[in-house]
Amino acid sequence: MSSTPQVPIKFKTQKALTHRLVLSTLTGRAVHISQIRPSSHTNPGLAPHEISFLRLLEAVTNGSNIEISYTGTTLLYRPGLITGSAPGSGASGGVIKHELPAACTRGVSYFLLPLCLLAPFSQAPINILFTGPGVVTAATPAGDMSVDSVRTAILPLYANFGISNNIELRILRRSNLGSGGKGGAGEVQLVFGHQVRLPKTIHLLNSGRIKKIRGVAYSTGVSASNNARMIEAARGVLNPMTGDTYVFSDVSSAPLLPSTNKADPNGKKKTGIGFGLSLVAESTTGSLYSADVASPPSGGMPPEDLGQQCAFQLLDNIALGGSISLAAAPTVLTLMAMGSEDVGRLQVGREVIGNEELVSFGRDLRAFGTSGWGLRESNQEGDVMLSIVGKGIGNVGRKIA
Repeated sequence: MSSTPQVPIKFKTQKALTHRLVLSTLTGRAVHISQIRPSSHTNPGLAPHEISFLRLLEAVTNGSNIEISYTGTTLLYRPGLITGSAPGSGASGGVIKHELPAACTRGVSYFLLPLCLLAPFSQAPINILFTGPGVVTAATPAGDMSVDSVRTAILPLYANFGISNNIELRILRRSNLGSGGKGGAGEVQLVFGHQVRLPKTIHLLNSGRIKKIRGVAYSTGVSASNNARMIEAARGVLNPMTGDTYVFSDVSSAPLLPSTNKADPNGKKKTGIGFGLSLVAESTTGSLYSADVASPPSGGMPPEDLGQQCAFQLLDNIALGGSISLAAAPTVLTLMAMGSEDVGRLQVGREVIGNEELVSFGRDLRAFGTSGWGLRESNQEGDVMLSIVGKGIGNVGRKIA
């Protein structure tokens, strides 16, 4: 007798859409999401970047079923098996080419962070090239971090879970947000070749003291002097804190897109022009804290103000305490919940664990059947000790193989 299919887990609104879809894919539970921007008169339903993320999920999985209502305000997602860039799954030469639309208002890290969570549990390595007029490698006003911060502050955390081999994130063409806050025409490639059956159980109990600060100042289609001005302003704030501060400078030309001018149909126009700064602080115990600021699409922010703002933002993130930053918390907590059936412990700052989005994320984890969080006082003032029991879900594809 065939088993009765599980009832989809129901959510409302588009909040944390990517996290919910990732948890659905990892646990194999279907989700039904309703009331997606129902009151919007101009753009109801799923946004272009959310549609693009669904297409990305479809590309890296086999057997997924996605149903969207006529108005786009309701989504039903039944996950399949995570196949990665396996032959026959849509990859050409082992690489999946994913094109982002020009109307995309989110940075490419919006797609990279969820994809990196799926990659360790894939049947085959993941090799994806993000291209198209909508790729933005810089930080965005919507809260997306830059690709530099993903590479230096998020990917190194996977080593704590025993996931560290053949992982590479390449920026092939830089871009900032284009005019109107949309698009950028950059190019990014993610290679994630380390797949595991189960992530290791971690115990991060000491945040340590900051020992060094690294960063990347980037200018796209503007004068290289902007980098020097940002670096000087940032170092003016950070040098009294630690002597080991080094910020790299990267200057690149602006991406070119086909012109929309009918008088010159073969012409090209520049897009994604701007500058920005990414900073990462590392502690003596390997804890990482990041900060990102990029020039707004409308302009008007001097490089000196941007450099100081990014430095102060980094100090604020360090002051929150804990072994992980707020930006890295969803990644670390998801891997802990998916790991072996053992208790993992993590020291987090009170303001980090009390963040509204992180509390909502914890409720989502619970809805998908993972264990609740155990909290108790930490020996370090201002921090709490968080305990999570893994569910042993891990890599279903490897288990079957």
